[in-house]
Amino acid sequence: MIHPFIALQQCLSRAFKLLLGIQRNPAHFSTMVSITEESSNKSFGGWQKVYSHDSKELGCRMKFGVFIPSEAETGPVPVVYWLSGLTCTEQNFVTKAGAQQYAAKHGFLVVAPDTSPRGCNIEGEEDSWDFGTGAGFYVDATEEKWKKNYRMYSYITQELPAIITENFKVASDKAAIMGHSMGGHGALICALKNPGQYKSVSAFSPICNPINCPWGVKAFSGYLGADKKDSWKEYDACELVKKYNGPPLEILVDQGKADNFLTQGQLLPDALVTSCAAGGVPLIMRMQEEYDHSYYFISSFMGDHFDHHAKFFKS
Repeated sequence: MIHPFIALQQCLSRAFKLLLGIQRNPAHFSTMVSITEESSNKSFGGWQKVYSHDSKELGCRMKFGVFIPSEAETGPVPVVYWLSGLTCTEQNFVTKAGAQQYAAKHGFLVVAPDTSPRGCNIEGEEDSWDFGTGAGFYVDATEEKWKKNYRMYSYITQELPAIITENFKVASDKAAIMGHSMGGHGALICALKNPGQYKSVSAFSPICNPINCPWGVKAFSGYLGADKKDSWKEYDACELVKKYNGPPLEILVDQGKADNFLTQGQLLPDALVTSCAAGGVPLIMRMQEEYDHSYYFISSFMGDHFDHHAKFFKS
């Protein structure tokens, strides 16, 4: 029989945890990560915040932006992950995409992480804009020099969702993922490699076929090994979609026709169209006249992408 005083202590402890909003599945306590609020701004009835935390996967301090809708005050809400492109931090999406109004409209919590580890002091990681810092390419590196820290794929699909679930009121069965350019590539491969983890996926100007474009060849050679091209296919949406065998997944892609990276052969949307047809995966490919690769383009169609995800959260 439990002593009354001990029982009272246990009750008070449980009440205190509930008051703080951190009562979780016991299985999660061993992975509880402390997050630090870096900034907080009221926006469209909710809060746009930025947090930092120590990442076990990446071995460094990381930041992520999160829009918290007012609905999250009373119960779990759907969560949408946004992956940014080359050279970006969490700030690009937070300050340029205009997503807060649509997140508030639908009652979605939106998470925008950084694009790579930071400050790992790896020789060469600051030498170019399209490899290393700001260019993690959402893969788990296997080359000796990079494999300890450059594990963005596992960070995005495992560590970050656990942190979000532990610290915010989200419906774990209602998650979506989207991104831009390198982040569009990241969104596509995360959805295709993890059937059922995301209800929906969309992308702006994604690097569709990285094993066949200059950016992808450079990144995969460095992170995965120039002589290990078979492993590259595990991070290429065009290869993954042909063998996708999961729950129904409808992909939405917006691509600007005036995008200079399109004409340079970096994005290869036609390859994705062909591969989706071969794999029987529905693809809505919208080629937008006169739009470029910038956040002006992204913000113009952001509302459509939130509508796309909302459709699948309701189904």
